[in-house]
Amino acid sequence: MQQWIAEVAYETRNGPKKVEESFFLPTEEDVRNEVSNKGGYILSIRPHERSSIERLLARSTWWQIQLLRGIMFRSSSVSSPGVALWKIIEQEENAMRQNILAPAREALARGLGVIDALRAMNIFDYGTLAILAGSEKANKLNEGIPHAIHSITQKKKNSRAIMGTMGWLGFDVVTIVQSLFWGKDMVLGWFNDNKPTDPAKLAEYESVVGNLGLTWDILIWFAFAVGAFMVWCVFSFFMNRGQTDWPTARIVRKIPLIGSYLRDLGFSDSMMAASRMLKGSVPIDEALEQAGQSTTSPEVAEYWDKANEDLSRGIGLGSALDREPLNRNERMELASLADLSQVATILESIAEMRTQSAATKHKLIVWLAFALTGVFLVIAFGSAIFALSVMNMSMDSMMGGLLEGAL
Repeated sequence: MQQWIAEVAYETRNGPKKVEESFFLPTEEDVRNEVSNKGGYILSIRPHERSSIERLLARSTWWQIQLLRGIMFRSSSVSSPGVALWKIIEQEENAMRQNILAPAREALARGLGVIDALRAMNIFDYGTLAILAGSEKANKLNEGIPHAIHSITQKKKNSRAIMGTMGWLGFDVVTIVQSLFWGKDMVLGWFNDNKPTDPAKLAEYESVVGNLGLTWDILIWFAFAVGAFMVWCVFSFFMNRGQTDWPTARIVRKIPLIGSYLRDLGFSDSMMAASRMLKGSVPIDEALEQAGQSTTSPEVAEYWDKANEDLSRGIGLGSALDREPLNRNERMELASLADLSQVATILESIAEMRTQSAATKHKLIVWLAFALTGVFLVIAFGSAIFALSVMNMSMDSMMGGLLEGAL
């Protein structure tokens, strides 16, 4: 199936009328047949490619929330969420949004479920899909959609907090770097033009000026490198939203504090999804398999896969779940498992603990960013103050030379 944009001419009472229409059909010939059946004449046909604006709209939280709310409201008056999504797709007239919804339409046309259709659009993160999938498995998708919307909103708030903090810190660093970058040649040039006349101080003076220039060069290039890396990460994460894994994500996960923060978020989402499915009487093996597919963190996915593998070999559920990378407190809760009815409650408790841990790490990341920025500013200002001392050395030498000449 393909999205096509066709210019079509129709005969009207006022003469020929040219319009642009969007079609979701397998081939160009199918588009021609469809237009012919409607009494139109094809002028041109082209496959529709998702523009930058479409990609921004598809990955925006506003679009995701509006789509989920539409499914929730419509599914209360129709037979199923899948039918609700189909009606949303059928009634959409905007070509841009039609193209975003096209993969979901194809999935529904092939007889797949609403979760498969939502996953096919590649606009939701794995945590949101996990909540929706868990609710759908328990036949309570309408109850799960508000939780998914809350998750999207909370993640948006966290992202805004991080971006706001990083933006402010970046502004401070850029301001200092700009001062160093534009002032370096002027200051060092003045130093080179006004060297001390005293041979005893000249060697020390040139050494200090050389070290100052090297320090400023290191600060400037380090700031440029960090800024470029941050921009690359933000762009890469945004453009690869919905992907399981890619090089930038692997690099970011290797950063100690950020890697553990992402792992906590992965456990929080997957544990909550598994708990919701078990409360809805979804079979345990299916719940564990779905939980493993609900995260982009390889460690979290491997945890669920190994637990499901042990369960299939006849090992008890508590023992299968009691493994690394869960911490000591979480494993103690699983070790106290005495009844299968307690599993959902324990998993929900672990999800809440991971959420709190992620919030704590988020604060640490912010404060660490402030601290590192402070260190950068101290070095920058310290070197500037040191430059003033060098300037005084040169001024003293110049004044001494002038006084000797006058005498």
